[in-house]
Amino acid sequence: QVQLVESGGGSVQAGGSLTLSCEVSGDPYPYRVGWFRQAPGKEREGVASMHTRRHETLYADSVNGRFSISRANGHKSVYLQMDNLKPEDSGMYYCAADTVYGGVWTALTSWQYWGQGTQVSISS
Repeated sequence: QVQLVESGGGSVQAGGSLTLSCEVSGDPYPYRVGWFRQAPGKEREGVASMHTRRHETLYADSVNGRFSISRANGHKSVYLQMDNLKPEDSGMYYCAADTVYGGVWTALTSWQYWGQGTQVSISS
């Protein structure tokens, strides 16, 4: 099975940048990895997803053009580069993974594995 550990969260001012890391371990290596976030009182939502071999990526409209998900060839970690951060980007960010196809990426039930999350706080 797969284990996921997020890191890189913190507190920054609006307009700043932050890079989140998802350490992926275990077997098999997932075919897709995604990032999700949840603000207090809000539902968890999809932020970005990528096919780990094809490097195809998908983004929520709210972060498109500001966030970038990536993985270096031959490396297991997946990253989320966040630029031009806004207060509404605040929340707990989770890494998720699938070893088999699970359906549309924005559906939480489509994902097999989840990390414990890393906190992101953006002040205005």
